[in-house]
Amino acid sequence: MVSRVRVWLNRTYAENVFFMDQLRRNPSDRAVEIHATHGDADSPVLAAADTAELEPEGLSPAGYVEYALAQCRRRGIDVFVPRLHQSAIVAHRAEFEAVGTALLAPPPEAVAVFQDKVVAYEAVQAVGVPVPPWFRVRDADELLAAVEELEAGDHRACFKPASGAGGVGFRMITRSPFSLTHLSGFPTPYVQLDLVLDALRRSEEPVDWLVMPRLEQPEVSVDCLTGPDNRVRLAIGRVKNGRRRGFTLQEQWLEPARLVVEGFGLHYLSNVQFRMFGDTPVLMDVNTRPAGGLHQLSLCGVNVPWLAVQLALGEDPGTVTPPFLGQDYTVVAGPRPLRPVSIPQQRPETEAPLLPAVPAPAQPGSVQTGAALPL
Repeated sequence: MVSRVRVWLNRTYAENVFFMDQLRRNPSDRAVEIHATHGDADSPVLAAADTAELEPEGLSPAGYVEYALAQCRRRGIDVFVPRLHQSAIVAHRAEFEAVGTALLAPPPEAVAVFQDKVVAYEAVQAVGVPVPPWFRVRDADELLAAVEELEAGDHRACFKPASGAGGVGFRMITRSPFSLTHLSGFPTPYVQLDLVLDALRRSEEPVDWLVMPRLEQPEVSVDCLTGPDNRVRLAIGRVKNGRRRGFTLQEQWLEPARLVVEGFGLHYLSNVQFRMFGDTPVLMDVNTRPAGGLHQLSLCGVNVPWLAVQLALGEDPGTVTPPFLGQDYTVVAGPRPLRPVSIPQQRPETEAPLLPAVPAPAQPGSVQTGAALPL
């Protein structure tokens, strides 16, 4: 009998409940059990998992690696999908392999390149991938100089942290004075240049921002599955244009994505994002982890989370071509169950069944997660 596969996701995004669903509904009909940990007791991934724990707070990266190794030993983890402290964890790959755990993550050299957006832009530009104009700024004078240079080229300036993920800290610069019009309607990402400059001048610490022109739609996120041999097994672009979403296999998006993931060894699951700078697709960002919207590729007839787990286990699926491209769609929110306030007694670790696991039953309370619906 084929044994079950035990997968762990640590402190991951709420949308990865769909990643977990796809692992259970794998086309190999393989029994999969999922362990999840998080710092938020109300994360829906804890309710969706077969076993779950709250993570200890305040651990250093080195301390977290020790915690992770202990989890893998105690829980019998076959495949670990690390998000939190990914760079520290992948530096200890051999230690995880020694306890029987495969890391579904790139090698440390690849992760290091893309932790800092400036380093990443310089690196990908060197291999022929177009990037937008950019400026690294640390104080008010550097910000003002960057904004003025971009505006002289008739571009709208924006900024974001040089390191970070998920669009956190992204703002667009405006010279319109702050007024009551900015207090009506919903908050926007626009910030007044004079307010930002004043805040920087009053700050006792420098910032580390990337200033660049506002890039235009469409935004194309290319999800890639790459083997340890640096060869891409699957690449599909998800196109975002306002509310409308779709898919693409056009080489203007896929070719530069392959250059990035194969050239820098972004093994297993990664996501390369592009937008338009004038008439040219340029790199916007690179994620060395599975994208939150990866599950949407199921609309193209492929189960990418399972393909990645197979690859991590040494079961190479070979080159995968989607049988079709799904129709255009949009993303809407829907409820997912939450666990009670305290995580309940769970199935004994030594008595885990060899049957496909099912999501935890609904509990009082729910959280909104995004699901794809056709247009």
